Amino acid sequence: MSTAATEKQRSAEGAGGHVSEREARKVAEAAREKEWKAPSFLKELFNGRVQLALIHPFPEVPQEELERATPWLEKLDKFLKENVDAEAIDRDYKIPEKIVKGLAELGCMGIKIPQEYGGLGFSQTIYNRAIALAASYEGSIAVLLSAHQSIGVPQPLKLFGTPEQKKKYFPRFAKGEISAFALTEPDVGSDPARMQTSATPTEDGEAYLLNGDKLWCTNGTIADIIVVMARTPDNRITAFIVESDWPGVEVVHRCHFMGLHGIENGLLRFTNVRVPKENMLWDQGKGLKLALITLNTGRLTIPATCSVAAKACVGIARRFSQERVQWGRPIGKHDAVAQMLGRMAATAFAMEAVSELSALMSDQARFDIRLEAAMAKLWNTERGWEIIDDTLQIRSGRGYESATSLKARGDRPEPVERMMRDFRINMIFEGSSEIMRLFIAREVVDTHLRVAGAIADPEATFGAKLAAFIKAGFYYAAWYPARWLGWGRWPRYGEFGPLAKHLRYVNRASRRLARKLFYAIVRFGPKLEKRQAILFRFVEIGAELFAMCAACTRAQALRNSKSPEDRAQADMATHLADTFCRVGRRRIEDRFGRVFRNDDVTVYHTAQRVMANEALWMEEGIPVPE
Repeated sequence: MSTAATEKQRSAEGAGGHVSEREARKVAEAAREKEWKAPSFLKELFNGRVQLALIHPFPEVPQEELERATPWLEKLDKFLKENVDAEAIDRDYKIPEKIVKGLAELGCMGIKIPQEYGGLGFSQTIYNRAIALAASYEGSIAVLLSAHQSIGVPQPLKLFGTPEQKKKYFPRFAKGEISAFALTEPDVGSDPARMQTSATPTEDGEAYLLNGDKLWCTNGTIADIIVVMARTPDNRITAFIVESDWPGVEVVHRCHFMGLHGIENGLLRFTNVRVPKENMLWDQGKGLKLALITLNTGRLTIPATCSVAAKACVGIARRFSQERVQWGRPIGKHDAVAQMLGRMAATAFAMEAVSELSALMSDQARFDIRLEAAMAKLWNTERGWEIIDDTLQIRSGRGYESATSLKARGDRPEPVERMMRDFRINMIFEGSSEIMRLFIAREVVDTHLRVAGAIADPEATFGAKLAAFIKAGFYYAAWYPARWLGWGRWPRYGEFGPLAKHLRYVNRASRRLARKLFYAIVRFGPKLEKRQAILFRFVEIGAELFAMCAACTRAQALRNSKSPEDRAQADMATHLADTFCRVGRRRIEDRFGRVFRNDDVTVYHTAQRVMANEALWMEEGIPVPE
C-alpha cells in the first residue's frame, strides 16, 4: 500500500472517539486549583511585581535536619558507588535485585514517609538530593525511587489519605514495598476527558469493580501497590489504591525505551478488580485534582536530576577541553569550544539554583509553588538537554561512542551517549514541555480572567458581561499605570553588588512582561488561547527571569554565608551568575521581540496543509511500519 493510501486509511480510522473541545476544557478546569491561598513568587512576577523578599535570603535546610541527613546521604553514596554498574543495567535492561533490596534496607522507599510510620521523614529538599545522587550513578535507579515516592502512592497518601489508609500502607512502603501511578491510557495522555478505565460500584455497595488498561505505568511491572485513576458512574475521575496481587490485575507488557533501560514501565490491565470502597483515595470525583496537586511537588525531582546531569556534563566537557589539544592549544582555549563551555557552566549553576530554590520553597507551607514546580521542570529539562547536546558536540566522536566501546579500546569511558539517551525523556515525563507551558500560561492569565473573563464568555448573560466590563474598567485604571511606575534603576538592589544590575533588569522586565501580556489579551481576546506560540513566549520570558533571580540570590547567599567553604566559592558563583544573566537577558529580548512580530500564522497554516495530506508526495517511497 502506498504512503498516501496508508495515511488516508489511518485518518479515517482515527476520526472517531473524540470528546468535544468544550468537554475536555471543562474537565481540565474542574481539576484546577482555583484559589491562591499562599503567595507565589512567579505569579507575582508575571503580574509585574518582583517580590524578592519571598526568595531572598535564599532559603536553607534546617540545621537539625541537615545533621541527620548528611550521614545518611553518605551511606547512600557509598552503597551506590560499591554496587551500581550503570553500563550493565543499560545492557541488561534490569536493575539487579540486590540493588533494589539494598536501597530498601537504607530506607530509600520511605524517604519522605513520616518517622512515626517507619519512614525517614526527610523534607522535599533532602529527598531531591537523594534522588539526584542516585541519578548521578544511574538514571533508572532515580526513576525507580522517584516514581515510587513522587507520584506513586506515598505522596497522595500523605496529602489526602485517611488515618486508616496511612496506618495500613505507610509501614509497608517504609519496609520496601514499591508503588506506581496509573493515569495514562493507550488513547489518553494529557486529555483526561477521554479516560476509559471505569470503576463501577458492586451491588452490595462495599466495593468497586475496576476495568481498563493503563499504559506507561512506571514501576507498574514490579509494583506492590498502585494508585489508579478511573471513571465512576457520575462520569468523574476518582483515585483508588489497588494492590497488584489482587485477582484481575495483569501486567500485559513491559515497555522498552530509547534510554533508561532499567525502568520497569508497562501496560497494565484491570479486569473486574474488586477494590474495597475504603481504598478510594480522597473523595469521589477528585482523582484528577489529586493527580495535579500531587504533581506540584512530585515533579520537583526532575529538575534536581537534570541539575546533577548538567554538572556531570560540565565536568566531562572541562576535562576534555583541558586534555584534547588541537592546533597547538587545548580545545578549551579555542573560542568555539570556550563559548559552549562557559555557557554550560553558567547555566548549570542556574539550574542547581532553580532546583534547590523550588524544593526549599515547597518545604515551607507559606508558599504556593504550583508555578515554581512547573517552571523548574520545564526550564531545567530544556536547558539540561542543551548542555548534554553541547557536551556531545565538544567530545565529538568520543561523545557519540558508547562508554563500553571507549573503555574496551583504552579511552576514558565517559557515558555521554547513554546520558543523552537517558535524559531525553525528561522533557516528556510528568508533563511534556508543551503541557507545562500550557499549564503555566493558564495560571498566568488567571488574574485577568477573574476580572474580565465574562466579557469573552459566550455563555455569560448580557448582565454578567456588563458587570465584568465595569469591573475591568476600574481594575485596569489602577493596574495599568502601576505597570509603568516603579523604580528598576540604581541604587535598588545595591547589596547584590555586581549582580544588582541584573535584578534591576528583572524588575523592569517583569512590568514589561505584564504589559505585553495585557496587550495580547486586548488584541486577541478569547482567541489568545489558540495562539499558543505567543503564550509560550511569555512563559519562556518568565522562566528566564525566575532563573536569573534564583542564580543571583543563591550567589548572594554564598557571599553572605558564615561557612568558609561557601565564601570560597562565592567569587566564582557570582561570576557564573553574572554570565548566566547576561546570556539570559539576550534570550529574553529575543522573546519580547517575537511576541507580535513572528511567523506563527504562516507556520500554522503550513501545518494544517500537511495535516490535510497535501504534502504526501514528499513521503512517497518511504516505508511505513504496519
